[in-house]
Amino acid sequence: MLKQNKQEGMKKNKKFSLIYFWVISLLIVFSQWLFFPDRPASKKLSYREFLRAVDSGSISRLVIFPDRIVGEFAQEADSSEQALTLAPTAPWRIRIPAIEKQVARQFIVNRLPDMPDPDLLNRLKNSDIDFEGQFESNALRNFFLNWILPVIFFVLLWGFIFRRMGSGNPMLDLGKNKAKIVAESPEHQVMFSDVAGVDEAVEEVKEVVDFLKSPKKFTALGGKLPKGLLLVGPPGTGKTLLAKAVAGEARVPFFNLSGSDFVEMFVGVGAARVRDLFRQAKNMAPCIIFIDEIDAIGKSRGNNMTYGGGYDERENTLNQLLVEMDGFDAGAGVIIIGATNRPEVLDQALLRPGRFDRQVLVDRPDMQGREAIFRVHTRKLKLDPDVDLRKLAAQTPGFAGAEIANVCNEAAILAARNNRHEVTQQDFEAAIERIIAGLEKKNKLIHEKERKIVAYHEAGHAIVGYFTPGAERVHKVSIVPRGMGALGYTLQMPLEDRYLMTRSEILGKIKGLLGGRAAEEIVFNEISTGASNDLERVTQLVRNMIVVYGMSDKMPNVSLVNRSSPGFLGQTAGVERRSEHLEQMIDEETREIINACYLEVKDLLLGKKDLLEKMAAALLEKEVLGSRDIEGILSGKHTA
Repeated sequence: MLKQNKQEGMKKNKKFSLIYFWVISLLIVFSQWLFFPDRPASKKLSYREFLRAVDSGSISRLVIFPDRIVGEFAQEADSSEQALTLAPTAPWRIRIPAIEKQVARQFIVNRLPDMPDPDLLNRLKNSDIDFEGQFESNALRNFFLNWILPVIFFVLLWGFIFRRMGSGNPMLDLGKNKAKIVAESPEHQVMFSDVAGVDEAVEEVKEVVDFLKSPKKFTALGGKLPKGLLLVGPPGTGKTLLAKAVAGEARVPFFNLSGSDFVEMFVGVGAARVRDLFRQAKNMAPCIIFIDEIDAIGKSRGNNMTYGGGYDERENTLNQLLVEMDGFDAGAGVIIIGATNRPEVLDQALLRPGRFDRQVLVDRPDMQGREAIFRVHTRKLKLDPDVDLRKLAAQTPGFAGAEIANVCNEAAILAARNNRHEVTQQDFEAAIERIIAGLEKKNKLIHEKERKIVAYHEAGHAIVGYFTPGAERVHKVSIVPRGMGALGYTLQMPLEDRYLMTRSEILGKIKGLLGGRAAEEIVFNEISTGASNDLERVTQLVRNMIVVYGMSDKMPNVSLVNRSSPGFLGQTAGVERRSEHLEQMIDEETREIINACYLEVKDLLLGKKDLLEKMAAALLEKEVLGSRDIEGILSGKHTA
């Protein structure tokens, strides 16, 4: 259907262009006839030379017009009467000076009896020259020049101005939607084969494709098709890509726009754009409307009320969207797909059945999903045969599809920078570290004492993480500065994807974070500022154990989390307030848990002090230790 509309549009444009060409051609010919008559070049005489010629008798005959005199010399007297009377083919012509124009006009009007210039009249009579006066009167030409051409000129000028204003003036385009229409284009189509890691979401949206391809299959049984589909998930998980895949599979026009495209500083613009969007979509049905970041206009109206009342443009836009979604026919072939990573802030009227009927979760992929995403994004890369995508998927827990795409791109850049002909496993691992820990800064000058502190700090993290039950596996240890301020890092990765964590595993993670501070105190008998980020993460983990997960010894099985939305100017509305005594109990238990874990970590490191010295020395020598190096240093004591 879209191809047919395109062909019809191309035929109309071609026909219009042909008509336009012929109209312009006729106008050019007509203007040539009006303004540039066919007058071959004639010899020009000055008025003084003309009078001398009259006195000398070298002129045989002439014709006087209101603005010029034309004639022929005696030796050229073979010209016809008609040629001289019509004037264009006269052998010579002169322009009458301004002072003589009135004389000539009066001379012609009165047919020469009372010519105000007796000198010229006497000269002509005495010279026995055949002369006459004549008006050039062309009624058709005068009609077009005086009436038709001015009207055509102003009509064209007015149309040109309004056309320019309509196409380029932002004031006249305010009410038009800003959707980018992605029509059927085989070279830029996104298919379901290009979407990986979200198989459950793909299965959900396949029904939309089946409906757009054969809607009668669903309506024949009397059922109604869903009007709206809401894609919910963290940023970068592929919500927009999934919507484009739906349009590619269904081969229908795809309206792509953001929620912020509806909102302007002028009153009523958002609602006008919503109306224009749905009007255009109905004309191009079947089609898909994709509104990314729909929470920009779909926030709950109860939380968007202005202080003291007043007009809210966002609320008006949302009301118009609700009306349009409720008004258009379910069988019209227009499906709305929205995407957001904050479904909790959306208005309940937007989520009710009949508008956004379904919510599809597009979550972060598991290990198999990450491996599939790596396969999609490495199709165009020249990979080394030793690249293990499954291992890369295991090294990127929690990565979304966009982050994996970034890893593949960074690996290709690193390989090109190192003048390799193929992307190797080492390039992928370096790209993962760069994304997790930041850019490596090998040229950053560090004092030797600070470098030694960093080595023992990172060795403490590695040893505690290696020997603590439930802690994540230590993959790499480095004392090379990275990122904004990290002087070193210990990379720990889980053996498999985990969706639940036990209390002992959280405590093991806390102990691993405290290992660096404890190692500094054991070796140097003082502490540094290097553990600031570790302590922030430890405090947050412990507070989550008490407040969110109910893992408190003093207040077991109680959730004290506060999830209410902020009110006007950040004031909380309807919040369950905790008493000062309760806050004090949370702070005391937080401190007790952290102190207990820290003492256990110190005892562990004191018992493994020889391994601490050995690993710190290896770090000072090599700067980076891989999993095999770590295993080689710590495995002997671990197995003993």
